[in-house]
Amino acid sequence: MKRLVLLPLVLPLMLAACSSMPFGHNKEQEAEAARRAASLKKAPPSEYASDGSRRVEINGVEITRVEFTPGVSSATVENMAKQSHCTGGPGAGLVSDAGPVEMYRMACSDGRVFLARCELRQCKAVSLK
Repeated sequence: MKRLVLLPLVLPLMLAACSSMPFGHNKEQEAEAARRAASLKKAPPSEYASDGSRRVEINGVEITRVEFTPGVSSATVENMAKQSHCTGGPGAGLVSDAGPVEMYRMACSDGRVFLARCELRQCKAVSLK
């Protein structure tokens, strides 16, 4: 009988004691959270890309520049471009991954872009519609 009377008195005391104990509040954890928050704050993007050229945005989408990479059929595509009156720039660069089917791009001095698709070193000009 005495146990049943003590239970309603002891239970609230135990709950009160547990609620006053600090759980998970540690100065090290707070410092770590502050460091994470500081690292998440990013600096505004630079107006220059990694290659030193200015960044270009069209309709809020940044235009990425493809680094010039020569391929197996670069010379062939450059000769095809010359026949189409396209000269200038560093030459025909490989745009796709190297393999049996490759895409090449060459910037012309008049602003046009010459594209060619080469399959097993057999190249054809790609017309843009």
